[in-house]
Amino acid sequence: VPPQEVLTKDSVTVRVDAVVYYRVNGPNISVTNVKDPHASTKLLAQSTLRNVLGVKSLAQILSDRDSISQAMRESLDVATNPWGILVERVEMKDVRLPPQLVRAMAAEAEADRDARAKVISAEGEQNAAKAYAEAADTMAEEPGALQLRYLQTLHSISAEKSSTIYFPLPLDGIGSV
Repeated sequence: VPPQEVLTKDSVTVRVDAVVYYRVNGPNISVTNVKDPHASTKLLAQSTLRNVLGVKSLAQILSDRDSISQAMRESLDVATNPWGILVERVEMKDVRLPPQLVRAMAAEAEADRDARAKVISAEGEQNAAKAYAEAADTMAEEPGALQLRYLQTLHSISAEKSSTIYFPLPLDGIGSV
């Protein structure tokens, strides 16, 4: 079947390549009932392809290719049986979308990925804020915990081979010395 431009139910133009596998089942019937059975089968396959796909949405065409091929095979087989033609199989080989639709779908997918990334980031920040609040509550309950945190920070800074370290000291500790 030559490539066909088809307008889907949701008004999207797609270009579809399909193949029809058939054989002459009754050569006598084939010669007497139709002038050129091969050309007639080809033309019928083109119109059947357009008719079947014209009532489907783009999503249905992309996801239900096997059932569409089966429906086309059954329709063609019924129509070509009086001609002595047996349609054995129909395959939709390729469904091509217009380039502007492909770009629009890619942009939509990218926007969806960005939105999901922002949600995941916000959930991470929310979890971090809860952890910081719990840590602050724990440090408030234990008076020596803040000093231990200062010493831990000093230790990690010194591991970076810094030459000058400014370390804050609490004023209430200086007054008692």
